[in-house]
Amino acid sequence: MDIRPLSSEFAVSPQISLEDVSTLAEQGFRSLIINRPDEENPPELAHEHFVKAAAENGMTAHYLPFYPGEMTLELVQAFEACLNDAEKPCFAYCRSGTRSSHLWAMAQAGRMDIAEIVSAAASAGYDHRPLITTLASYAEQKA
Repeated sequence: MDIRPLSSEFAVSPQISLEDVSTLAEQGFRSLIINRPDEENPPELAHEHFVKAAAENGMTAHYLPFYPGEMTLELVQAFEACLNDAEKPCFAYCRSGTRSSHLWAMAQAGRMDIAEIVSAAASAGYDHRPLITTLASYAEQKA
């Protein structure tokens, strides 16, 4: 498992295994956000298995599938609401962690300086420079 922290309360990674859920709980994560759509995985990695594993390990799981190229306002707002309400620290995953990191960045727009968002993402191995205009626009919309 490749845990990539974006803040002290949030980390992402590429696809995890069911066995990784117990490791996440042992490391103190309290919430799991599943951004990888079930259609991208074999049936044994469907979100309901992770929801069950999370519950068995004292975590809360949320399924917010992010289909490639479909970062809608509704998805961003749902992720932001989930992140606001979730017990911290939170862990999210998708195929590579990129989509989860994009949603985190959007949730931070207007709360953090955009340069700090981009820097945090870069430290985790994600290039968010192409999102700068979108982040600025969303931050302005939220203001």
